[in-house]
Amino acid sequence: MSNIAQTYKRLRSSQKFQKRFGVAIRLIIAVILIAFSIFPVLWIVSASFDNANSLATQSLIPANAGIKNYQRLFNLDPNFSFGELNYWTWLWNSIKVSGINTVLGVSITTIAAYAFSRLRFKGRVPILKSLLLIQVFPNLLALVAVFTLVSSIGNIVPALGLNTHTGLIMVYLGGSMGMNIWLVKGYMDTIPRDIDESAHVDGANDWQVFTKLILPLMRPILVTIGILSFIGTYGDFLMARVLLNDSSKYTLMVGLQLFTAGQFDKKWGVFAAGALIGALPIMLLYFLLQDQIVGGLTRGAVKG
Repeated sequence: MSNIAQTYKRLRSSQKFQKRFGVAIRLIIAVILIAFSIFPVLWIVSASFDNANSLATQSLIPANAGIKNYQRLFNLDPNFSFGELNYWTWLWNSIKVSGINTVLGVSITTIAAYAFSRLRFKGRVPILKSLLLIQVFPNLLALVAVFTLVSSIGNIVPALGLNTHTGLIMVYLGGSMGMNIWLVKGYMDTIPRDIDESAHVDGANDWQVFTKLILPLMRPILVTIGILSFIGTYGDFLMARVLLNDSSKYTLMVGLQLFTAGQFDKKWGVFAAGALIGALPIMLLYFLLQDQIVGGLTRGAVKG
């Protein structure tokens, strides 16, 4: 009996050691990943308060810290001016373009997903597969074609041509439809069809079922694709840089690039200050709606 008791104690001590060792390994990995993720942010924060305005001598704790970069960014420094460059105009342009694109994208995507999920019509499956296939190809491949197309449309309808926010929004809408439709359709497929049938028995038509019953149940996925659309548009540089050529029309990402455009006069400190302030809207969205994002993505992935 004593041998059995000793063996049992050794097993329990071994299991406790393995458990503690596993927890320690996970904590170490978590700390490494957190440090790896947060270091670039700390470096940008440090650069924004470094009055030297250079990355060559940049350190995590700047020796000459101050707020001159923020004063320069907002044209409050009398000894430093960017002329016609206006940070607040770029920020507003980004919020406006991203907001309009999000509202239109969510509206059109939701209606299209309802049709694919609830209605049965000829060509439904091939269209869905085509939407998924289009998403395989990166937007970079269509850059020249998009530029040519928008330029040609602008010759007929100037409001949709180059250097217009409307034309840029139309391009963003076309690029985000495919994946968003699949996400919303997958989420909508998890909603029981008994709800639709009961409403139809009571005399409701498809539009009433969609607006009064289905739409309120889809809030998590709608918030999710709305945030993803907003962030994707807000942080885009390439498409906006190609389609916009007037500094007053620039979005934030394109405008910030001007601070680092000079070969010998790169204003890294001002760039870092503008990047930090520009990240605040995205951070607020994540903090306020993080529960909706998780719920929308997990439920939408259950059924395709």
